[in-house]
Amino acid sequence: MSEKFKPYANEADVLRIGDLEIENRVDRVTLTGDVVLTCDKAGLALARELQALVGSVVTVLEARKELPDVVEVKQARTVKNPFA
Repeated sequence: MSEKFKPYANEADVLRIGDLEIENRVDRVTLTGDVVLTCDKAGLALARELQALVGSVVTVLEARKELPDVVEVKQARTVKNPFA
C-alpha cells in the first residue's frame, strides 16, 4: 500500500490494488472493482496490500473519539456541462 494514502484525509487520493480502485474521501473510503488473490506470490503480495489498507482504515476509525452511527451518503446528481 502506498504510504501516501491516508484514509479519510482528503477528497483526492485514489489507490489501486489489482483491479480494485480505492477512493479516499473525508467521510468514507470507497472500494470498487475486483482483486483476484491467486494462490501464488503475486496473490500473496496483493493480499498483503489489501490487508495493509484495511488495517489503516481500522486504525483511523478506532482513533476517532466520536463516530456517528451512520454517515449520510448523498446521491450524486448530474449537472449541466458549463463548458458545452
